[in-house]
Order: sequence, then C-alpha cells, then structure tokens
Amino acid sequence: MAYYFYMGKMLCPVAPSKLQLNIENKNKTVTLMNDGEINILKQAGLTEISFDLLFPNVKYPFAIYKAGFVRADYFLNQLEKLKTSGKPFQFIVTRTMPNGKMLFDTNMKVSLESYDIKEDTAQGFDVLVSVKLKQYKEYGTKTCRITFADSKPKASVQKKRAAAKSPAPSKNKSYTVKKGDCLWNIAKKFYGNGAKYTKIYNANKNKIKNPNLIYPGQVLTIPPA
Repeated sequence: MAYYFYMGKMLCPVAPSKLQLNIENKNKTVTLMNDGEINILKQAGLTEISFDLLFPNVKYPFAIYKAGFVRADYFLNQLEKLKTSGKPFQFIVTRTMPNGKMLFDTNMKVSLESYDIKEDTAQGFDVLVSVKLKQYKEYGTKTCRITFADSKPKASVQKKRAAAKSPAPSKNKSYTVKKGDCLWNIAKKFYGNGAKYTKIYNANKNKIKNPNLIYPGQVLTIPPA
C-alpha cells in the first residue's frame, strides 16, 4: 500500500513508517459530596499528530519528488516557512492500494507546533526530523456597535457577512494543468473547496492514474458542482 504525505503544497519524499494521531475528549470528572464521582461530557479536544520524516541527501529509488530530486535543505526550509508563517495549512495523507484503488484519506487543517532535527551516523548523509502538528479550527467573533442618544446607550449586533464562494461550473469545462498545480488547488479554484478534488479525479480516471501526480500540459475535464 502506497502512502503520500502532504504538508501544505510540500510532498514529503519518503512516507514515514508510523503516524500517530492523539484524539482526546475534554471531559471533566467531579466528585459529589454524597454520590461519588460523575463525568461531565464535553466536546473533543484538538487532534495532535506526530511522525518522523526522512529527508534524503542522496537520490533513492523509493523516494518521490514532484519535479526531480532536491536535497534535504529544501525541505527543512519549507518546514521553517510553515512554522514561522503564522498560518494554518492542509495536512493530507492518501492511502492507495497496489491496484490503484484509493482507501480512506486523512485531510485536516493544522498548525506546525514543533519539529526536531536529528542527525545520526546510522542515517549517513540523510536527515531525520520529528514533526508535531495540531488540528486547527476556524473561529470568529461578533462585533458590537454602541451608539449613545439621550444619555442612554443602545447596542446592536452586526451580523457576520456570508463568505464569498468561488463560482462553480454549471457544465463540463476543460482546464490545462500548469506547473505547480495539484488537484486540491484546482478543486479550490473551481468549487471553492479543495476537498472536492475527488470529483475531478473521478471524471479524469482515464488520464490520471494517481491523484497525487498530475503534469503540466494535461487537459482535465472539470465537471459541474
């Protein structure tokens, strides 16, 4: 079974051997005076993700690169940008059977909490990095406008504006793949939601063997939403 790890637009050249997702509830146990303990159920906390990545400094036949071999320092620079950007990014793990059939995916918005670089003589010239991610959830606040008239304050709550959505096609369209494109970004462009990349993949199975590998110049069919 093939695994593909994406952190934002970065495809990790070697999929880690282990992936750990820590999902905890934030339930609270309270001791009552006469009835013992009770458990107050609350919403689940943010998922924490950890894994080790191998960044080769030599070209291995089992490593995967989008546009040809690059050294480990390229990926270390990408990690540093993700850490210092102050912005969340998409973490995607795709699982594909040897016959090309896709299994379930891990797809969530995360932040890069930390990464530790380990150099070991047993790794030769390669670099091993321990990565910790945390699930990111969008949030917002309401604004309150206060006006004063006749010495009596009045408050009004301003409604949130609906987020603008990208216009989705009403019939099949054609799109020519450009350098740096991936199905996630193309789906986001046409549907306003990158998670709908499977719709484009299913409409182009005769052209795309692996949804993670598309090439400049390919003409894809974009089905209506």
